[in-house]
Amino acid sequence: MVFEAAARLGSFTRAAQELNVQQPAISAAIKQLEAALGVTLFLREHRKISLTAAGQRLYSDVSMAFDQITQSAKAVRQLGGREYVTLNASSAFNFYWMMPRLAALHDRYPHIDLRLQTSDREPDIDAENISLAVRRGDGNWPDVHAVLLAPERIFPVASPRVMATAVNVRSLPSLLHQRLIELEEPIRKRPRWRDYFAHFGITETYPKTGLRLNDYALVLQAAMAGEGFAFGWEHVTQGLIEQNLLQARKDWGWDTGLGFYLVWSKKRELSVNAAQTRDWIIQAV
Repeated sequence: MVFEAAARLGSFTRAAQELNVQQPAISAAIKQLEAALGVTLFLREHRKISLTAAGQRLYSDVSMAFDQITQSAKAVRQLGGREYVTLNASSAFNFYWMMPRLAALHDRYPHIDLRLQTSDREPDIDAENISLAVRRGDGNWPDVHAVLLAPERIFPVASPRVMATAVNVRSLPSLLHQRLIELEEPIRKRPRWRDYFAHFGITETYPKTGLRLNDYALVLQAAMAGEGFAFGWEHVTQGLIEQNLLQARKDWGWDTGLGFYLVWSKKRELSVNAAQTRDWIIQAV
């Protein structure tokens, strides 16, 4: 730092003023550096210093390193300052629940820069500096605050066309003979059709000829396209049902006892924008 300041300013005196030390301390530090490197870095003239060839080479490398450090510090400062708000959730929640409500959020808080993140796992919100996240569970996590957004209620959904043609689906066991769209998430644990049927005491093996997809947003797209029956998580599919893009057998609903929670870190305080976003989401629910 001493060398960079002296080389950039072309003066030991100005370097001392910038670093808030005495000029002799700068001269001594430069002499120690030259002795350690075994080269002369500065030509010392009356009231003037200039870099030697070795000094020019060192200054070029040092100034480049300082520039990189400055850029990194700016990036970290922006990240640490949380000038924007991140919401981490499944692609289905972000697309089918959050996206239709973004205009209302922006109308209420036009200054908030909300960035939606999707992932196939539950991220560490502290390590990844995430403002808010949606988690499935019982609401008891030691590292985060949690507010219930919706209890987990699941029922079969299908497109109106599929629902109209499924005239033989008059009881839950008859659903076994329909084309079922299976969600197979690779990391996060999610209930599957076998869990659904087991809850109702149906132990007959269901056919595995339907679509098998690893993302719930794709599952809902397939259901709307008429590919069969899918799991309908109520809080995600309600808007699609109201638009008649999907129809539901809510009378066959399964309340799992778990829920979907909005969570945020206990280790760091939310920014004002993140707190406003949190409160708005809770009110919207």
